Amino acid sequence: MIQIDPVDLTAQLIRCPSVTPNEAGAIKLLEDVLSQHGFHCTRISRGGVENLFARWGSSNKGPSFAFNGHTDVVPVGELGKWTFDPFGAEIENGFMYGRGAVDMKSAVAAFVAAAVDFVNETPPEGSVVITVTGDEEGDADHGTVAILDWMSEQGERIDHCLVGEPTCPDRLGEMIKVGRRGSMTAMISAIGVQGHSAYPHRAKNPLPALAKLIDRLANHELDKGTEHFDPSTLAVTSIDTGNRANNVIPAKAKAVVNIRFNDAFSSDELGVWLQKEAERITAETDIAMSVEIKVSGESFLTPPGELSSLVGRVIEDELGIIPIMSTTGGTSDARFVKTVCPVIEFGLVGKSMHSVDERVDISQIGQLKTIYKRVLRDYFAS
Repeated sequence: MIQIDPVDLTAQLIRCPSVTPNEAGAIKLLEDVLSQHGFHCTRISRGGVENLFARWGSSNKGPSFAFNGHTDVVPVGELGKWTFDPFGAEIENGFMYGRGAVDMKSAVAAFVAAAVDFVNETPPEGSVVITVTGDEEGDADHGTVAILDWMSEQGERIDHCLVGEPTCPDRLGEMIKVGRRGSMTAMISAIGVQGHSAYPHRAKNPLPALAKLIDRLANHELDKGTEHFDPSTLAVTSIDTGNRANNVIPAKAKAVVNIRFNDAFSSDELGVWLQKEAERITAETDIAMSVEIKVSGESFLTPPGELSSLVGRVIEDELGIIPIMSTTGGTSDARFVKTVCPVIEFGLVGKSMHSVDERVDISQIGQLKTIYKRVLRDYFAS
């Protein structure tokens, strides 16, 4: 039986210039491969984004195990700084170069190849599901969310899910993600009265009030961490007036802060805290403050248990490494999947993701396929 080469499939995916949200042939490629091997494939199109849901087997019989990933990539950046064509998938010294090589076309290729080989060699009692989105690196409004909405409408289910995001800092196998911090951004506006800088008493300068608020927020300790999470953090990412005149007191000033929060808070609770702090400054300075909040995702945790133990045992058997169960890093689409089933993440070493000369050790692509295939085998065997 011919097995799918995940290195070759990775190269084919990299050669699709699928800068988010462009599909560029990547979803079509996976649809063709999976359809040829007995997967029932459905393209889910929403908001100009192409997504794929593929199932082998019946959702009404036996357990259902899913993989989740994305084929969209971040922009190339400064092309002249790349050693190789970012969409050429060129190999040198055992590394394949290209945008998406690490984040995360290699993992998608590995779990597609693993799933196809597994169902062909040992058809399970149950179903194997592949979900791939073209909107993870963008706003993520029409990607995995659209897939899950479609699943709900169609009565499709999954029991457990493994997301193939790069999770390892330095060595393949050293880290599994069992949760993620939440992420929210607050846009704060301070409204005063414009005036001449020589006559400050005739104006209401919003800048000192805004600076006072930002100082309070930046120096406030949100928490000391929880059992499975590091402390929540608040970072000031922008302060701006748009004022180019040094003799004018501006009428408005804006600041942006980003909060990465653990399971000690919900975004609603943090939003109430931000609003109260803004109101305190207004009371002290008579400068009106408004706070606009955008939530990228709530914190979540899949408590270490059956799923993480299974993946951890496979990693230890295959690589001789006992992985750390972690909740560090940014957000991923696992934050959406967790609403329908237990979900963890395991993938490649992420050092070069989003960088110039993004590259993957091609030997690790094969190792990752082997691990994913063993996960499927042990999951259905148990």
